[in-house]
Amino acid sequence: MLLEDAIITEHGGMGDPQYKIWRLVLKIEMTKEVKPGQFVHLKVSTGRDPLLRRPISIAGIDRDKQEITLLYRLKGKGTEVLTQAKPGEKLNLLGPLGQGFTVPQSGTLYLVAGGIGIFPLLPLAQEALALGVTVHLFWGGGNQSFLESAGLSFWQALDIAVEVSTLDGSMGVQGNVLDLLRKHELAESGRVAVCGPMPMMAAVSEFFKETNFEVEASLEERMGCGLGACLGCVCTLRDEQGKLRRGKVCKDGPVFRAKEVVWDAAL
Repeated sequence: MLLEDAIITEHGGMGDPQYKIWRLVLKIEMTKEVKPGQFVHLKVSTGRDPLLRRPISIAGIDRDKQEITLLYRLKGKGTEVLTQAKPGEKLNLLGPLGQGFTVPQSGTLYLVAGGIGIFPLLPLAQEALALGVTVHLFWGGGNQSFLESAGLSFWQALDIAVEVSTLDGSMGVQGNVLDLLRKHELAESGRVAVCGPMPMMAAVSEFFKETNFEVEASLEERMGCGLGACLGCVCTLRDEQGKLRRGKVCKDGPVFRAKEVVWDAAL
């Protein structure tokens, strides 16, 4: 974990402005340490307002250029302040933080995303592909315009199967990502990485419950410190003996084995 100033190399909105999705590229030394699924705690202002840092998942890792990419949605005061940052300026980051995804060494990896849950999955896909793993993406969103605004072209540029669903039927299968999964014949075993709204991840976990797949889920919670001290992002987990315990999304996660998450407590 490092506390480091990063130089902004690119920053701007993506796609249709109505979705308020922004792409931020930072030059920073921590690329040597970053693993898919981790996040950074970003100081969005040089002043005291807003005081707290903002956790943002890492959506791209370029170790050669020493750059990381952050994708985020403008949805509050912190991200509104962040949108004012310009290329050439510096931002202070704490990271990389948290536990990331397991990168499979072989076999098949299914990525299942709902909405902007797609953001932390791209680095995982890229590292798995570099190891010769077969990667298949299932992604559900509201409509074609949203998918395109949230980075569909990034995925189409990869040598993987990309399957999408939209609620309005404007692209792919009409319905949600579970409807999409049910329409495909899956391999007998492999790994699954899922990220998106809690109800969607709970449903995906249940879908794979009686299979030979190992499922990991990336949880999202409000965070104060990002280090596990403030207890602002606790979740309920169950171990293999059925005993309940409290976990910290920022430190024990954000990636957990889906079968250990008590989804009823999270919803």
